[in-house]
Amino acid sequence: MPLELPSLPYATDALAPVISEHNLRMHHEGVHAGYLKRLNTLLETDEPTTRSLENIMGTGRGEAQACACQAWNHTFFWQCLTPWYHPPGRVLKEALAARWGSLEAFQEAFMASAMAHFMGGWTWLVYTPQGRLDIHNAADAGSPLLRGFTPLLAVDLWEHAWYVDYGNDRRKYLQKLWGIVNWPFVEQCLEDALATAEGRRNRLHA
Repeated sequence: MPLELPSLPYATDALAPVISEHNLRMHHEGVHAGYLKRLNTLLETDEPTTRSLENIMGTGRGEAQACACQAWNHTFFWQCLTPWYHPPGRVLKEALAARWGSLEAFQEAFMASAMAHFMGGWTWLVYTPQGRLDIHNAADAGSPLLRGFTPLLAVDLWEHAWYVDYGNDRRKYLQKLWGIVNWPFVEQCLEDALATAEGRRNRLHA
């Protein structure tokens, strides 16, 4: 059984007008599905049902690894968006303020990093092994998992993510995305990362 395309966590028209239904369908059913289709072809003789995307990302090479990363990145990206907006919770807001001074300052820094990334790829909010929040740009199919980072928020910078709706105005795309960021999901990722780090420290001192 091949690796399958995960369903979106909302209807295809739910993110409009920030992301149009046409663009979301093209992105999910075309681009995202295309990476999985190609990956399944590459793994036809490798029993893909016994391997997760994370396993292929960590052990694969070349095109197979790139397709696995892109498939995983897209699945995570969809979870970072929501039509049911809620502002950041206390834990996340305090963590962002401790690192950048305020939520607004973080958003400015994130946008500046995304705008400075010339090629296709991704901009991420991550939790590092050193126990701090950081903004990380990844070219092409790059994934923070391969750097040992825990991803908290992803933004797709490939032109297929925004050109249909915004033409060559990447900045407008980034600005509009803040209105559909799934902050509860981002905060849950942070809380999970903090709990994992605390558990690791406790084991070291046991």
